[in-house]
Amino acid sequence: MPPTTTASSGQKPGKSGRKKGRKARLFVFVLVLAIIGGVVYGAYWSVSTVRASFPQTEGTIKLDGLSGPVDVKRDSYGIPQVYASSDEDLFMAQGFVQAQDRFYEMDVRRHMTSGRLSEMFGKGQVDKDEFLRTLGWDRIAKEEYDKTLSASTKKYLQAYAKGVNAYLQGKSGKEISLEYAALGFKNDYKPQAWTPVDSVSWLKAMAWDLRGNMKDEIDRALMTSRLGPKQIADLYPDYPYSRNQTIVQQGQYDELSGTFEGSGGTSTGTGTGTGTGTGTGTGTGTGTGTGTGTAGSALESQLSGLQDVLDDVPTAVGVNGNGIGSNSWVVAGKYTITGKPLMANDPHLSASLPSVWYQMGLHCRTVSSKCQYDVTGYTFAGMPGVVIGHNQNISWGMTNSGVDVTDLYLEKLSGDGYLYDGKVKPFTSREETIKVAGGAPKKIVVRETNNGPLLSDRNDELVKVGKKATVDSAAPDRGDGYGIALRWTALDPGTSMDAVFAMGKAADWNDFRAAAALFDVPSQNLVYADTQNHIGYTLPGRIPTRADGFDGSIPAPGWDSKYRWTGYIKQDELPYEYDPARGYIVTANQAVIDKDKYPYTLTTDWGYGTRSQRITDLIESKIKGGGKISTDDMRQMQLDNSSEIAKLLVPKLLKINLDDADVREAQELLEGWDYTQDADSAAAAYFNSVWRNILKLAFGNKLPKELRVEGQCIYVEPVNTTAPVDETGKVRECGQRDADQAQPDGGDRWFEVVRNLMNDEKSDWWTTPKSGNRPGAYENRDKLFERAMIDARWELTAKLGKDIDTWSWGRLHRLFLKNQTLGTEGPGFLQYMLNRGPWKLGGGEAAVNATGWNAAGGYDVVWVPSMRMVVNLGDLDKSKWINLSGASGHAYSAHYVDQTGKWVKGELLDWSFSKKAVDDSTVDSLVLEP
Repeated sequence: MPPTTTASSGQKPGKSGRKKGRKARLFVFVLVLAIIGGVVYGAYWSVSTVRASFPQTEGTIKLDGLSGPVDVKRDSYGIPQVYASSDEDLFMAQGFVQAQDRFYEMDVRRHMTSGRLSEMFGKGQVDKDEFLRTLGWDRIAKEEYDKTLSASTKKYLQAYAKGVNAYLQGKSGKEISLEYAALGFKNDYKPQAWTPVDSVSWLKAMAWDLRGNMKDEIDRALMTSRLGPKQIADLYPDYPYSRNQTIVQQGQYDELSGTFEGSGGTSTGTGTGTGTGTGTGTGTGTGTGTGTGTAGSALESQLSGLQDVLDDVPTAVGVNGNGIGSNSWVVAGKYTITGKPLMANDPHLSASLPSVWYQMGLHCRTVSSKCQYDVTGYTFAGMPGVVIGHNQNISWGMTNSGVDVTDLYLEKLSGDGYLYDGKVKPFTSREETIKVAGGAPKKIVVRETNNGPLLSDRNDELVKVGKKATVDSAAPDRGDGYGIALRWTALDPGTSMDAVFAMGKAADWNDFRAAAALFDVPSQNLVYADTQNHIGYTLPGRIPTRADGFDGSIPAPGWDSKYRWTGYIKQDELPYEYDPARGYIVTANQAVIDKDKYPYTLTTDWGYGTRSQRITDLIESKIKGGGKISTDDMRQMQLDNSSEIAKLLVPKLLKINLDDADVREAQELLEGWDYTQDADSAAAAYFNSVWRNILKLAFGNKLPKELRVEGQCIYVEPVNTTAPVDETGKVRECGQRDADQAQPDGGDRWFEVVRNLMNDEKSDWWTTPKSGNRPGAYENRDKLFERAMIDARWELTAKLGKDIDTWSWGRLHRLFLKNQTLGTEGPGFLQYMLNRGPWKLGGGEAAVNATGWNAAGGYDVVWVPSMRMVVNLGDLDKSKWINLSGASGHAYSAHYVDQTGKWVKGELLDWSFSKKAVDDSTVDSLVLEP
């Protein structure tokens, strides 16, 4: 039977201005609908329809399956704290509460991970579903659930699913979410029951967006069509170990014992895996068949098509693998005001609405063998437990390690099989049926080699290219051409779901290390602190080893067994640190450990340490001379807007003589600028435009056509009298010439590229030939910089106006929060209802306050610190947190974006943990009863 209400339901009538504000928004919402849609639509979309999906947050609800009462206490931001007397009741209540707030989001996620988006949204999603079915996330998740997860984890997943389904029982779509009512206009989709596998599958989506260097692997291979090894090396410079510190600095690998010993103490950890290869190699790799000959041509064609496929894959928790980052650091008690550790974390993910994170507390009334959890933090809607946060003893944070756990293989196809060591092996094949809302189902065949699924089967052009490819001596002609397969650790069953529950109840460093060893995919940098004044870092994950000469930096020939993975690094061989003498640990996607101190190649594509070194410098400046760090100091560090590339370039830019008075006026903005990218900074706006134009001029027309993007526009002086001149007196040129240019994304790899070229003023990269209306060639660095400054002046004139006093970085650098389904592809009026923004932001690419923008696409914000937290291990109730949006996924809830304004300002909310603190902050109380 459906849940029943036995006491007052909904919100208290008359409670504060936020209730009145909600009613006002509802009134406007209904009025707009009536105007746009007419009387019929207006009647349908009535106040009662909208309110039908709002969760009950007070009173009592009876749920079948509970063994005892559960209290759900929400604060003024709607953040729930759940209290129960057994683990099963705790996780059942978590499922119920998350479904109350976010079920539509949960439902979309599981349709994405299982390749069933077409069931909800129709034929426009079929191509995405084909690719996702080929990856087979849900199939692997089911195998994990059936074979590798512990009995207790299965029990918790079952309890969570039971709670979700208790919420769904007896509800129509419109009673669950506004979006279902909107979908009702298009199809008759109805939400189905939740399963434990639906929760496990989400970890695969998370792993996909944190998968490492696949894009770099593709790009490097495509570059070989136009660039030589030296030029490619210029664009993928070595990590600057001498300038930017690694995460682990004092631990060392013991060759005799085959273990890694962290500094400051000893630790035990458990884990599985084997492997002996050292995996060393150069940045360009060898033996892949990409340099010359028709095998290389086939690979380039396959990879170019694969890029198009990957770009169309739905964003899960990141930006399709590009620009993913995070900051997390911990400071030992000897350097803090409290005398106990402080920990900060802010994962950088795509901006979405609602936020990918869900804040929650899970509390056993009495911690015992029957009820083991007293944990709070951030999790994903649709998944039980807490992913990042703290319990009563320890705290932990995460950043993406970036280790290389994917390899692409060029496969030689032959009929119903593929070539391997001179023999034809049969494909492993399966048929998948994709159901389509409002259309006929589509069947596809997924083929796999011993290296993984054939991604190239999901693109018709790739199949044609593969069949037509002529095969050179590297693979004797078997008649059917080539394909591309993916080897990825996440396509094997794992135990990451076990790790989530194990970390939530860990009591000390040894417990935490044992739990971390279970976190096999995705590999993350895990930072640790505890109430006993210890700090630590560990790198978990299933990380492959490769044979000598193959480092995974570019695709490999799948027909040769010497390019197969040789095993996995053992858990006790992976780097860690415990109580390092320096008193702090910083992780921000930089290199984990110096390559000369460790026998395995973890990746060739680290982040370059721009953010991590800035954080390190900020910590050092605070503790210099006996200084101590406070919780608010940690918050201020998270907001640091400093531009490291500006510190390098601005002194050079200021030395350039400019003839045009308008351009000199813009140049003068940089005089005395402190390199901080505040939202109201005109200097930051101009510099970032100069930086974008430097990248375009230096590298844009030199990269292969497969890496080029369309739609870039430039602003030049009207040397062609027939060209249309705008109100600024300049010509805005777009089109074919710009489509022939590639645009680097502007991340910290490009910082390092430009830094390495700065002293070579006549490098070929600084030389730009005459093109289109551009007057002459640029024979050196300073001439190119001059042109970039001119172009930037007129670009911003067109965007922001001629008066530089009106310029600001925030006017260019804007955050839009969009519903990831109907908010991006629905009708205009629905997008208006579901989306929010813009907000003007400070920060920037590779700043600590990493409000990332992609120079290839403009200045709008594409990834953000998706949440921020500072944990105070001296007094957990004095910890602070904030989410990007709010607790609710309901568009007209008071908690839809009620944290965003504070997030934009860099403010943090109080984070209650103890029973007293939670009670003091409680606004709404709900009791769930058996």
